[in-house]
Amino acid sequence: MHFHTLGEFSYVDIEASQHYTKSSPKKPYPKGSQGSQGSQVSPLRQRMLEDMALNNLSKSTQENYIHGVLKLARYYRRSPVKIREEEVRRYILYLKGQSGLSLDTIRVIFYGIKFFYQKTMKWNWKIFDIIRVPQPKHSPVVLSFEEVKRIFPHIYHPMYRMLLTLIYACGLRLSECINLIVKDIDGSRMMVRIKGKGSKYRNVPIPEHVLCLLRDYWHLKRPAPWLFPSEKTGSPVAPSTVRVAFRDACEKAKINKKVTVHTLRHSYATHLLENGVDIRIIQGALGHQSSRSTVIYTHLTSKTDQLLNKAVNQQMSQL
Repeated sequence: MHFHTLGEFSYVDIEASQHYTKSSPKKPYPKGSQGSQGSQVSPLRQRMLEDMALNNLSKSTQENYIHGVLKLARYYRRSPVKIREEEVRRYILYLKGQSGLSLDTIRVIFYGIKFFYQKTMKWNWKIFDIIRVPQPKHSPVVLSFEEVKRIFPHIYHPMYRMLLTLIYACGLRLSECINLIVKDIDGSRMMVRIKGKGSKYRNVPIPEHVLCLLRDYWHLKRPAPWLFPSEKTGSPVAPSTVRVAFRDACEKAKINKKVTVHTLRHSYATHLLENGVDIRIIQGALGHQSSRSTVIYTHLTSKTDQLLNKAVNQQMSQL
């Protein structure tokens, strides 16, 4: 019996998929559970989703990893359980040499494939100890404070304006912000409780002015339990609609830089550094596990450039 739908694991052989583990539950997915295309989720795909959930991977990471395995299956037009180790090796060579995809995209595809075979299938393939996809080295785009101020007047919908204001004011990821519930806002302490990557929580201070805006927003919309619910479903608002609202506002504000919603988070960290906030405090606010992720912002501040120029000029004047 086969599923040949591109909405699930493409060309998944159900009989073969039952061999991924001897301890597989008889009903690995709820009866009638549906995939993104409306077709029934295959047991193999459901198993990978469960394994990723157990590993505390975010919903967006889960979707990206599933997409990576789908791309591999589509490339060979076979179930991933029928793809051999050498074929995975050739596919990664193709991605790195001929696909034209960015290193960021290749990394996500690779780690999705690696998770599937190592964690879900439990196949100990040595190829995953050999393959390395380098981390791309690039500095994130940052908006000046004046540019940020130009953008917000062009966000007309009160929910999107409040959501994007909170992202910038607290340095949040989009996924973190859209999944906030009203109880996450602690007005008395002026803090917001954030569930970050790996289900790790952190508290981030809310500026007094932004807290006032939040109260006005709550009185206007009375959201519950989600702070930013979809008007159609009542569930958290879709990330895609937030991105559209931000993109439209940037176009109207005539922002010529290549920016995304995540640029607001980069700008938050950079502006804090420019105002003398210790990098370790910024690391905690952003939820970075390693300071190496935060250090990149030291290269983006205008004050860093000014200090460097002053030091170089002073030193060179003594020659």
